[in-house]
Amino acid sequence: MPLVLTEEQSMLRDSARGLISDKAPIAHLRQLRDGKDADGFSRALWKTFAEMGFAGLLVPEAFGGSGLGCVEAGVVMEEIGRTLMPSPFLSTAVVGASALSRGGSEEQKSAYLPKIADGSLLTALAIDEGAKHRPLHTALQAVRAGNGFKLSGAKAFVVDGHVADLLIVAARSAGNAGDRNGLTLFLVDPKAKGVAIERTVMVDAHNAARITFDNVEVNADGVLGEVDGGAALLEGVLNIGRGAVASEMVGLSEEVFGRTVTYLKERKQFGKLIGEFQALQHRAAQLYIDIEITRAAVLKALQALDNDVDKAGAAVAVAKARAGTTATLAVQEGVQMHGGMGMTDQFDIGFFMKRARVAQELFGDSNFHAEQLAEGKGY
Repeated sequence: MPLVLTEEQSMLRDSARGLISDKAPIAHLRQLRDGKDADGFSRALWKTFAEMGFAGLLVPEAFGGSGLGCVEAGVVMEEIGRTLMPSPFLSTAVVGASALSRGGSEEQKSAYLPKIADGSLLTALAIDEGAKHRPLHTALQAVRAGNGFKLSGAKAFVVDGHVADLLIVAARSAGNAGDRNGLTLFLVDPKAKGVAIERTVMVDAHNAARITFDNVEVNADGVLGEVDGGAALLEGVLNIGRGAVASEMVGLSEEVFGRTVTYLKERKQFGKLIGEFQALQHRAAQLYIDIEITRAAVLKALQALDNDVDKAGAAVAVAKARAGTTATLAVQEGVQMHGGMGMTDQFDIGFFMKRARVAQELFGDSNFHAEQLAEGKGY
């Protein structure tokens, strides 16, 4: 399959770029941060997102969505990366919609997917428990009780967990931490008795939460997918999320590159434009090449996900690992080439560096995915 967007996907990109660049420039993020906004994102803008069909991109048409694929979701995520727009698009429209579409019963799909598509329901995936992303090391306990389960444990780095109307929680219903078997996904009401949520504003001014579960009761209808067999479903959903985050980092990298090149063409030193210095030209050229290679790897991974989620793991690992290293290089070069002012809060380039660091960790950093590739090859 050609590693280029179709005409329809290009039109979607232009539509998303027009809205996001107009309504959510970097100044929008800065305003939310400085104003200590309780939600950390604009609900009015999210409503507009939903009205334009973005919230329902991955929701099947039968449930009110567009029924499109991961490539289209990646197109929107790339535009979000260009302006660092705080939005529940990743947590709800990508991860939440994918989890419910792939693992939900007909009753669960009918209850939740139309609300995701119209923007009235926000979801959050509660998976990580430690400092690093290790899905199989889930230790939060799900103990059978009556016709359901009781959940006990804690989750960290739950993106948009403080505003979610529905939590998708990974818990261990059998086995020990590290085992592939014994994982189950649950749909949990964040207002249920025993759920405690603490908002954590991250270094990039985006939002996450710490959530504790103290004997939280979930009935059998709250199980998403199979009991003890949730690892495959979770892996597929995480890979879709990883592809989306990789797309965001491509957009972030390209925006930083564009801003840096513009600065090289404007800033003078010793009577010459600094863009005339050959050393800086070589560094800029190398970064451009790196971004384009990563863009191809990410698009390939998104296409693989649309073709067969269960067989896309290796392509996604390559894309997420490369996107992380490319974004890190882009922001480091951008800050260095802007000189001392690149480190100041008043200058926007620093926002990109902080977001790149968080996105690198989200759903596994470059080292995590390099290890996944190595294990898959038998090393």
